[in-house]
Amino acid sequence: MMAPRRLLVTGHEGQVVRALREKVKERHDLELVTIGRPQFDLAFADRAAILRHLHNTSPDLVISAAAFTAVDQAEAMPDVTFRVNRDAPTILAAEAHRLALPIIHLSTDYVFNGTKQGLYTEDDEPEPLNIYGMSKLAGEEGVRAVNPDHVILRTSWLYGPSGTNFVRTMLRLAATRPVIDVVCDQQGSPTSTLDLADAILAVAERLLARPDADFRGTFHIAGPGQTTWAEFARAIFSHSRGHGGPGAEVRDIAAAVYKARALRPANSRLDCRKLARVYGLTLPSWQDSLDPVVTAILAETDKAAR
Repeated sequence: MMAPRRLLVTGHEGQVVRALREKVKERHDLELVTIGRPQFDLAFADRAAILRHLHNTSPDLVISAAAFTAVDQAEAMPDVTFRVNRDAPTILAAEAHRLALPIIHLSTDYVFNGTKQGLYTEDDEPEPLNIYGMSKLAGEEGVRAVNPDHVILRTSWLYGPSGTNFVRTMLRLAATRPVIDVVCDQQGSPTSTLDLADAILAVAERLLARPDADFRGTFHIAGPGQTTWAEFARAIFSHSRGHGGPGAEVRDIAAAVYKARALRPANSRLDCRKLARVYGLTLPSWQDSLDPVVTAILAETDKAAR
């Protein structure tokens, strides 16, 4: 029997890393090794530490999943944000290249300014509106420059049963508030971390099996369909009520009224046809993937309350 292929993933507790960990439990051909704080802190962008972990782990492939994702907080912490989102992935990709390792790097819809009327393709010119988006774009550019054996996956509006995300926040707020104000003039495609994890593993297998240049490069990956934050919240509460969980009335507000510190793109919709054409991968719709996530969160909340 062949030894399982070892995947080195940055981050211990991020929602994508947790989803990857759950998915790999079902596999006998893959092994997941995670590196993160406190032993490994991306905020230091420490080349020696990165190289040490790569050598000690001896992976077959690297997944750059950890990031500074607190969008509003990033506006006040640009230095840390860029070290985590630009410098650390660039060093990781460079050292991976030295060891002849492919790398999958996760990026974001926030590299775009949101003014396009249609879906964003991989060929559209990035123009981020905030520090977070700028740092993630710089991370993409760094990875491309130092490791040609790469796949950059831009995704959007992540939600899952663990970590910090919109679905968990809405369910928490609905437990104590009858009415919740939610932004109604930003559009995007919610993406389940569980679906994303499946796709990441499929991409990893293809990278390890095929040297073809077509399988390298930048790809968009998101749940098919589009919605607004307000309509997404209503869908969350509909599913929650169906399982006896909390719900709330959603009051539509404009992003300008919400007054977040960081600007967000009004349009975060991603065109994912390139991924479908090259890899044959299409995620389930966000509507289909939402119910199992809501069910898992409600079960976790119920268990914690006992």
